[in-house]
Amino acid sequence: MDFFATGLSLVLHPHNPMAPTVHANYRYFERGEGVVEGSWWFGGGADLTPSYLFEEDAVHFHQVHKNVCDRHEVADYDAYKTWCDDYFHIKHRGERRGVGGVFFDDLRSQSKEVCFAFVEDCASHFLEAYMPILERRRTMAFTAQHKEWQQLRRGRYVEFNLVYDRGTKFGLTTNGRIESILMSLPLTSRWEYCHEVKPGSEEEAMVNVLRQPVDWLNR
Repeated sequence: MDFFATGLSLVLHPHNPMAPTVHANYRYFERGEGVVEGSWWFGGGADLTPSYLFEEDAVHFHQVHKNVCDRHEVADYDAYKTWCDDYFHIKHRGERRGVGGVFFDDLRSQSKEVCFAFVEDCASHFLEAYMPILERRRTMAFTAQHKEWQQLRRGRYVEFNLVYDRGTKFGLTTNGRIESILMSLPLTSRWEYCHEVKPGSEEEAMVNVLRQPVDWLNR
C-alpha cells in the first residue's frame, strides 16, 4: 500500500522528579493521492505524566487544551479527554500513564484545511500548556526517595511505549528510523519486584488518580 505519513513528536523527561514528563504528537496520514473518501486523516494530542501530583498543574494543562478545542467546531474536548485516558491505559498495571490531556485520531469530519487549523492551534499552544508547570517545578527541592519513585514511574512509561503505543508499533513494522522511534523513552528507569506504595504517602496519592481518571476541570 502506498502511503504518506508526517508528523511532529516531542517528549521531555525532566531531571527534577517534581517536574512532569510531557508528550505531544501531531500527525497527518494519507493513502494514495489522498483524494478518495477516507484516504487521509489527522491525529495527535498532548498528555502530562507527573511522578508527583500537583492538581493545579493538571487543571492548567487540561484547561489550555479545552480552550483550544472550544475554538474549533471540529474538536470535542470531552471526547478527546476520555480518549486520552483510555489510550494511555497500562492494562497489565491497571493504571493510566499519567493525568491525561487530549488524544484524537482519524480526524477528517471536515475539510483538510479545517482539521489542520485545529491541529495547528493545538501545537501552537503547547508552550502555554507546559512551560508554566515546568517553571513552577524545575527548581523544587527533592530527595533520593523522590528520585527513586520517579525512576519507577519511568519504568511504567517504558512499559506503555514498548507494549501498547501504536506509533512505536507502526514505526517498528514499517522500517522506520529506530533512533527516532525510541526517542520517547527516558534515559534511565527502574523496576522493583512487587513494589507497593505506603498508605497516605505522596506516591499513593499519585497512584490513586492513575487508577481512576479524574475530570480535572469539574472537581
